[in-house]
Amino acid sequence: MPTSKDVAAAAGVSQSTVSYVMSGKRPISEKTRKRVEAAMEKLTYQPNAGARALASRRTRVIGLVIPFIPELHMSSIMEFIAVIAATARQLDHDILLVTDDEGAAGLQRVVGQQLCDGLILMQVEGVDNRIPVVRSLGVPVVLIGIPQQTTGLNCVDADFEQAGALCITDLADAGHRSICIVNWQTSVVERHVNYVQRFHEGVRSAALDRKVQIVTVAGNNDRAGMAAAVDEGLAGLAGAPAFVCPDAGIQELLLDTLRIRGLTPGTDVSVIGGCSAAVAERQIIPLSTIDLQPATVSRRAVQILCAILAGQLQQDHECVELISPVIVHRDSTIKRPDVP
Repeated sequence: MPTSKDVAAAAGVSQSTVSYVMSGKRPISEKTRKRVEAAMEKLTYQPNAGARALASRRTRVIGLVIPFIPELHMSSIMEFIAVIAATARQLDHDILLVTDDEGAAGLQRVVGQQLCDGLILMQVEGVDNRIPVVRSLGVPVVLIGIPQQTTGLNCVDADFEQAGALCITDLADAGHRSICIVNWQTSVVERHVNYVQRFHEGVRSAALDRKVQIVTVAGNNDRAGMAAAVDEGLAGLAGAPAFVCPDAGIQELLLDTLRIRGLTPGTDVSVIGGCSAAVAERQIIPLSTIDLQPATVSRRAVQILCAILAGQLQQDHECVELISPVIVHRDSTIKRPDVP
């Protein structure tokens, strides 16, 4: 592995000059700096991260802020984390994982101690007490999620309204005239994350357009509660039953409850869930899903943040970017009569 001494020899300068180029502690002529940088590139020399930070006044670290709460489905969250970390590395940044135990004070701490150059916030609530702090931090921040007030913010999220509409349209196309929506868990709904509201707005709009009856039941994470919810849904449905369950944390419980009642997904009942492809395909009957494109959402959040840090976008850049979801058909939905 090449050292700074090797770089100095290749560039024809002293080792201290190489150090000054990396640290920025002393002025170096443009000609000498370029010669040192060319030698570093030729030798594939990787300077110490601390020296690079001194030179650029940047850490090349992105803070990823995630509230680890019980109702989060960890396999879904890990999809976001894995893509964010991989995309950050591709753009020459590392990730600092910040749990949200400290709330807004935690954001001020990591920025105030210069631990990162910018932040990505996940699980954004409609009225989020972190947002006023975000506006005052002085570093770029990208939200995965959309608060009620988006002025001056950079937000990326799945288009949940479109997701709700797609679920209803797809099931209506399969011949279902009434559909049960198994809501997110109560603890999620009470946090007022507005993707829940946006999803239901899409459901209502599509149901009105397609003249489909909607029955909404509580998303319970215990067997007795899910049994009551399923029975309520079945009692309110006419014709072949159909269920939509966007909360990945309770989908398996829904499927188990339907099987106990003698209903086989794809034969007696249609079910659309919201989990990852890996989880969907592990089910006894592979689960049809509304794919919210978490990889694309994650990738765009990092790309926008790094573009701001690189000066490719203005520091005061603001956007609300919605990623279109898609329905992925597997075996848990009843096929339309005209589909072989």
